Amino acid sequence: MAQRRGSGLSKSLILKGLQCEKALWLAKNPPLFDFPPQPDLKAKFRAGTEVGILAQQLFPGGVEVPYEGLSFPGQLARTKELIASGAQVIYEASFSFSAIFVKVDILVRDSDGEGDSWKLYEVKMGTGVKPVNLDDVAIQHYVLNGCGLSISQSYLVHVDNTYTRRGAIDVNQLFNSVDISTKVAARQQSMPEIVSELRQTMHETREPAVDIGKHCSIPYECDYIPYCWRHVPEQSIFGLKGRGINKFDYYKQGIVHLKDLPLEQLNQTQRHQVEATLNRQDDTHHDKVKSFLEALWYPICHLDFETFNTPIPKFDGTRPYQQVAFQFSIHSQLHEGAEPQHDEYLAQPDEDPRRQLVEQLLSITPRDSCILTYNQSFEKGVLRDLAQRFPEFEEEIELRIANIRDLMEPFRKRHVYRWQMEGSYSIKEVLPAMVPDLSYAKMDIADGMAAMRAYHEMCQLEPGAKLDNLRRSMLAYCQLDTLAMVKILSELHKIDSDTTL
Repeated sequence: MAQRRGSGLSKSLILKGLQCEKALWLAKNPPLFDFPPQPDLKAKFRAGTEVGILAQQLFPGGVEVPYEGLSFPGQLARTKELIASGAQVIYEASFSFSAIFVKVDILVRDSDGEGDSWKLYEVKMGTGVKPVNLDDVAIQHYVLNGCGLSISQSYLVHVDNTYTRRGAIDVNQLFNSVDISTKVAARQQSMPEIVSELRQTMHETREPAVDIGKHCSIPYECDYIPYCWRHVPEQSIFGLKGRGINKFDYYKQGIVHLKDLPLEQLNQTQRHQVEATLNRQDDTHHDKVKSFLEALWYPICHLDFETFNTPIPKFDGTRPYQQVAFQFSIHSQLHEGAEPQHDEYLAQPDEDPRRQLVEQLLSITPRDSCILTYNQSFEKGVLRDLAQRFPEFEEEIELRIANIRDLMEPFRKRHVYRWQMEGSYSIKEVLPAMVPDLSYAKMDIADGMAAMRAYHEMCQLEPGAKLDNLRRSMLAYCQLDTLAMVKILSELHKIDSDTTL
């Protein structure tokens, strides 16, 4: 066991403890366990910081209490100094009460309130108010009130995903401020008891006996899932796809492995997954495969987009969290079995890629071509956004949309099923099952989230070897997506050929 840490609390630790007391204890008593890296969390933290800084423009002219360069006592002293000197707006104001440290995103002196009171603004990158946000602000209230500060109103500032950027960001349209004062007051009443219980948990000498459950991912996915779930076998009930059963109810009954599940309680699709996995059983419906292939025509253009989304719209005409295409890969085949021709596009950093992307896409894909995708709803959504943005290309884009077919279909409908897929029809599972010699396993970038992170990193890099290497990795990943489609389609043709022989 690693050395025990101090007994101080913070807002984030209290929220962790509210979700799971074991998670709080582990945060203060780190286990000797190798945790996998969490690049998505780091990216989310960076995005949240950018949102918080931008939201400060809602109340311009404030003074920031910096986190970097100042000790905790220094931050507390600076906050007191600003309040005493009559500051009207303070960013990242710092307070400590009962050994609980908090920083307030935006603190605004209430000129209309009675006496010396303040309005508290908590900024979130989400698109609405969640219960955990209320707990977040209630903790801040508890600390600020303990420090003798009067809070007249509390607001949750969140992103409005209906806002469309036109020129410079309009922070008054990008953000919504919701008065949550009444709801926070109701939660604050129980805060002293909660804090006391969490302190007791922190001082326990043994790890709390808290088993896994829905709290592992609600309201946030816990950092300690790899540690707490290490006893769960690979072929467990938690890998069962579909709805209709409560997996944790089975788990509490001691039913953990797929082989222990009562098959009669499962729907047909789930039962098929269990039996196929345990018996290593493959299924192929040749007539369905034939019908799918007959609905395709040549030339075929295998198409895959990579997109990014951000809470702060990056380019004109985009909304918060809108999927913006920055890359595509196309493998084109003139006839069945033809050697595919590969074309690709990857945007330059920080330049709006959409016009150039759509122009190149239209020049590469013939008007009468079959556009084959994997999960057509995604590619169609990207193309519809492009058609809306560029009405001069709308007719040509709509032609491509009408010609889209979905390679996912025979796997989603289980017309072709391989036991290695374990109930999934993701291309990341289908590819190694259908084409064992082709895999994403050793790719520097191996999924869409990694590609999105790479795009954001690319926008931060100066020209040079690191940027060049990153671009090569991004191109290789997207190229593999469409090459995978070529190979999977070839396997479907082999299935059809074997039937007709």
